[in-house]
Amino acid sequence: MPLFTSNSNMTTIGTDISHAIALLQQGKLVAIPTETVYGLAGNALDEATVSSIFEAKNRPTFDPLIIHIADWRHAARWVQAIPEKAEALAKAFLPGPLTLLLPKRPIIPDLVTAGSPFVAIRVPAHPMARKILEALDFPLAAPSANPFGYISPTTAEHVAQQLGEKIPYILDGGPCQIGLESTIVGFESEAPVVFRKGGIPIEAIEQIIGPVTVQEHSSSNPTAPGMLLSHYAPGTPLVLGNLKELALKHSGLKVGVLAFREPLPGLPPDRQIVLSAKGDFAEAAQHLFAGLRYLDGLDLDLIFAELLPEARLGRAINDRLRRAAAKR
Repeated sequence: MPLFTSNSNMTTIGTDISHAIALLQQGKLVAIPTETVYGLAGNALDEATVSSIFEAKNRPTFDPLIIHIADWRHAARWVQAIPEKAEALAKAFLPGPLTLLLPKRPIIPDLVTAGSPFVAIRVPAHPMARKILEALDFPLAAPSANPFGYISPTTAEHVAQQLGEKIPYILDGGPCQIGLESTIVGFESEAPVVFRKGGIPIEAIEQIIGPVTVQEHSSSNPTAPGMLLSHYAPGTPLVLGNLKELALKHSGLKVGVLAFREPLPGLPPDRQIVLSAKGDFAEAAQHLFAGLRYLDGLDLDLIFAELLPEARLGRAINDRLRRAAAKR
């Protein structure tokens, strides 16, 4: 299998699935591709390994992790009960960018769930992730492979730039197909609740199980992963609004633009990212994190971004933009 070593931080990036499996079996961390974003994976049943995930990401232990399994038919090994609507969602969307928040079995360490009796669980769709999980006899805890609070990685090189010196191997599965984290759905007295907007639109979920409640961010002790107010943020301050009005207001500054369909007239093209010239939400989602990361590397004073229409994946993209712009 082809391997090469990154010159910047001496981490190994490659496509050797068997090597990734061996490292995971040894209790090591491996960055793996999923259809959503790259995950920092480790044995979810081993507290020392889980602790090393939090340490590598500088992630607070009150922010719970998602566990990844190979097949939804095995979910009963890790959770105590599966509501009927959860089964319906799993049948419709797994493998895929859906996470279900369900009562955990004692075998799942409390460290994984931040002390909550519920565990977030999903079946990724990326073929490399599937092959790894099928070869292991334990689930993988795998939050996004980036420093806590920063832009999520959608390529292997993104991981190497930020965590390369902290992990022995990055499995390169190409750019992530979806580019947004999974949608998280839990249940309160059997009633479905969306705890995080993500790669499956709320409209699609409601087509399967009917109306859902949407719970927005939490400033502390989040119920599910990815609920903190400030998250997915570039180092450069991000400002949301009408792009032309923002340009007039901040005319003396060096700025970059993250636009949905059309660039901002008068600004150099190399300081602008258009998420989807044809207005396609899925294409915009694929380009969101990579676009933010590119602009964050340009030594700008500010990044301007506009919100998308509040429909389908536009709602999840707007959620990420609002969190990225939140005061830290």
